[in-house]
Amino acid sequence: MTFRLGSLALPFLALAACTPAATTAPAPSSAPPALAPLTEAQFAEDLSERTFRYFWDTTSRERCLAPDRWPSNPFSSIASTGFALTAFGIGAERGYVTRDEAAERTRDCLRFYWTAPQGPAASGVSGYKGFFYHFLNNEDGTRRGKTELSTVDTTLLLGGVLFAQSYYDRDTAVEAEIRDLAEKIYARVDWTFVQRRNSSIPSGNGGGPDAIAMGWYPERGAGGDFGTHDWVGYNEGMLVYILALGSPTHAVSKDAWDKGWAARLDEDWGRFYGRDFLQFEPLFGHQYSHVWVDFRGIRDAFMRGKGIDYFENSRRATLSQRDYGADNPNNWTDYSADIWGWTASDGPGYSKDEYSVNGTPRSFNGYMARGVSAKRIVDDGTIVPTAPGGSVAFAPEAAIPALMAMRVKYGARLYSRYGFKDAINPSFTFTDAGSKSGAVDPQHGWVAGDYLGIDQGPILAMMENHRSGLVWKVMRKNPHIIRGLKRIGFTGGWLDEAKAE
Repeated sequence: MTFRLGSLALPFLALAACTPAATTAPAPSSAPPALAPLTEAQFAEDLSERTFRYFWDTTSRERCLAPDRWPSNPFSSIASTGFALTAFGIGAERGYVTRDEAAERTRDCLRFYWTAPQGPAASGVSGYKGFFYHFLNNEDGTRRGKTELSTVDTTLLLGGVLFAQSYYDRDTAVEAEIRDLAEKIYARVDWTFVQRRNSSIPSGNGGGPDAIAMGWYPERGAGGDFGTHDWVGYNEGMLVYILALGSPTHAVSKDAWDKGWAARLDEDWGRFYGRDFLQFEPLFGHQYSHVWVDFRGIRDAFMRGKGIDYFENSRRATLSQRDYGADNPNNWTDYSADIWGWTASDGPGYSKDEYSVNGTPRSFNGYMARGVSAKRIVDDGTIVPTAPGGSVAFAPEAAIPALMAMRVKYGARLYSRYGFKDAINPSFTFTDAGSKSGAVDPQHGWVAGDYLGIDQGPILAMMENHRSGLVWKVMRKNPHIIRGLKRIGFTGGWLDEAKAE
């Protein structure tokens, strides 16, 4: 089986972290610092606590602004904040912090997002129509530059908000306030505002008038502009539509799902490494919605026709990535059945000249959506821990050994204070080329300098879903999730017994 090297320019909103850290001088060559061996159970606990500490330590307490990346910390990401809110509950359940500590921070966080300024102005506000801007300034939590009012990143924030609403269910003043604030934040979002029918610009990716736009820009013409891309076809936008249909105040109709996100699913179905499933190159598209929604045993019309569910679809995507790593058709350094994983991540960055790896000229990307599928291969030798990490719940027999192998092989260069740094590229050993982020070793390659919030979050949440099912169990009680799934037409499994209020 032969594949081509390629590059993929996915819509900007699919890439939730896009600013690399400052250049770091190449480190002198040395063996990666070894780490003590751990059993699988010890490793799972160690990784969970380290990754939890990332969110607990780095999310600002005054305004609840989780960093897009750390330690460079150029600005906050609202998607990262959604993962932070989820992490707080996991930490309380695991005993890393007390429930009262987690509840108080969550309450303060929701207070900030409920009172943060909203409006149509191009600056000085945090959002509009209940949505939030993709990136927020660390200084005051207002819009960063000209980033878009983001439907998917708001959705990931709401994933954490609704998790908090259902997790903090005790009869205390703090937990009651959390539930009230979560309801108000979610109910304020006007999903009808971001449907394509409200834009004079046609969709550039096949979305009909009922599709939900990826973003909105206030400074582009009278009334702002929704850009050219909608959530159409198989991708991480599934949760966008679940929340849009589940709204008790500003819901969209089922046509949004049928004629928007699901309209092109037949085109996305394909076969890769002997498995049939919906194709999407980077694994984040197979992971994000599953962090908060338990898709095991529930199906919409499309999956009923295929005889599987979306969980099995993500499992197949994960195992196909593992098999691609074992095959290593493009002959990158270190790829194997235990060293694999491709999704959106940092990378070494383009050098001014092409370099040769294993006899083939190569180019290297900075932050981008890496991934492999039957449609295209986007692979520059960069290995991304959150790819198997966010798939632990789908295929633990493949994902956990991969994470453990990375920890052993790359040691403290990759696995450090907050768990896994964002990525490593053992093929990029060119110290004269420089790097847009991270450090280069002439023997062991490049390693990222930052942790990324949107990559840390799936590791922690999906490890917890594998270990205890916590996030899924909590979210199966949330009336808005239940309502959205049922309005779309999902049936079966736990959902048939669930009741939306």
